[in-house]
Amino acid sequence: MSERVILFDTTLRDGEQALAASLSVNEKLQIARALERMGIDIIEAGFPVSSPGDFESVRQIAATVKESRVCALSRAVKGDIDAAAEALKVADQFRIHTFISTSDIHVQSKLRRDFTQVEQMAVDAVRYARRFTDDVEFSCEDAGRTPIDNLCRMVESAIRAGATTVNIPDTVGYTTPTEFGGIIRTLFERVPNIDQAVISVHCHDDLGLSVANSIAAVEAGARQVEGTINGIGERAGNAALEEVIMILKTRAARFGLEVGANPQEIHRVSQTISRLCNMPIQSNKAIVGANAFSHSSGIHQDGVLKSQNTYEIMTPESIGLGRNNLNLTSRSGRHVIRHRMAEMGYTDAEYDLDTLYQRFLALADKKGQVFDYDLEALLFFENQREEQEQYRINQLNVQAGSSHFATASVEMQIGEETVTEAATGNGPVDSAYKAIARATGRQLAIKSYHIGAEGGGHDALGRVDITAEYEGRTFHGMGLSTDIIESSAIALIRVYNLIHRQQQIEKKKQQILEEA
Repeated sequence: MSERVILFDTTLRDGEQALAASLSVNEKLQIARALERMGIDIIEAGFPVSSPGDFESVRQIAATVKESRVCALSRAVKGDIDAAAEALKVADQFRIHTFISTSDIHVQSKLRRDFTQVEQMAVDAVRYARRFTDDVEFSCEDAGRTPIDNLCRMVESAIRAGATTVNIPDTVGYTTPTEFGGIIRTLFERVPNIDQAVISVHCHDDLGLSVANSIAAVEAGARQVEGTINGIGERAGNAALEEVIMILKTRAARFGLEVGANPQEIHRVSQTISRLCNMPIQSNKAIVGANAFSHSSGIHQDGVLKSQNTYEIMTPESIGLGRNNLNLTSRSGRHVIRHRMAEMGYTDAEYDLDTLYQRFLALADKKGQVFDYDLEALLFFENQREEQEQYRINQLNVQAGSSHFATASVEMQIGEETVTEAATGNGPVDSAYKAIARATGRQLAIKSYHIGAEGGGHDALGRVDITAEYEGRTFHGMGLSTDIIESSAIALIRVYNLIHRQQQIEKKKQQILEEA
């Protein structure tokens, strides 16, 4: 029977650190459920001690996710470990992931200690984490630049202290595949108790070698790979897990290793994370890029028409990139929508059928035909809503012409109050944004505004992504509609609701501090 490679996803921790704006609890839950559906073994949900919002996200994910094991990060500090254990305790099973730097430059310049002191801190942290769970992971931060004698010593000590997984990160993406594989191989040769733990790797992409280094480590004996979907993360990002999965699947005869993830979920999970994180996928990105299965050369096209495997080593269907073959209209009933959602892999618990159906009818009246990608876009939009919206647009009217300023009037619900305002601007979006700003009484600095499309052709849904700054913090909003002005307004209202949510979190944090 083949050995198994454990997949550890850190999209919600390392990946989120690199975003211009933090994800909400609902957005993180949506990503966690997508990863669970995909079959990811370990989901690193966050860094609980870092903020009340991150603590709450980890707690809710731990309470929701059942098929994957939820993990939280902590420094080698008791307070961090306490926060992780408290956030995770609602889960049936969980992992605490603690770490400390081991390279000379980090030990001397960042920690300002000697290696023996750092080793004792690691041992104490692992032992303390074992009080809460028997699943403890320890990471040697900057292992790629750690002297091999010190690295062997640290790994042996961490395992002896009770670590069941030891992670060897190439934290700054410095090593090459031959070099990194050699580090893993040396650990297996020199650490006497290495058979008592799973050896993991976490590679960054600063030199574009994260996936290659991860695969070299697997060939050398590592049996857990850490990474993110779409490779998002600090600086140039992490190893892209979808690439690792498809390498091990496509080259199964070479590696003889299994992964538990369902590759047919890759496309959908990739798109979900791209949308929620406001991180577009480059067209030539391996596996999930728009051009990954495109053929422009006449020679290539001829070959694929004769036999698909002449120029395709995997099929679009293998990653869940299906063909849109179901046309829905306003005459379609709820049962058809539920059936189609089930065929696409969604469970009833992942959406509200009544809400989705009403949005479907409104879209069908505008477009005539609705396709699979439309349903997924509507579901995504539905899941963007907060449980309680402080700001909501009741009506928005905009008038614009080629020779006049645009004018906009808006009626908004702000809490229990109904507010009406109007404004003029340089264009329909500008006037709408000014009217909304007057109604809310909050002035934002719009840092970026991007228009895109969900679906294809002239009847694609218009998508607007904005990032805005308010009181030194950056927020991301996304809007989706057949009307680009409406999409723009939805995106802005999303930002206002995120600002309100953040202020509520800060108030709660202040209350806790005052009570303490």
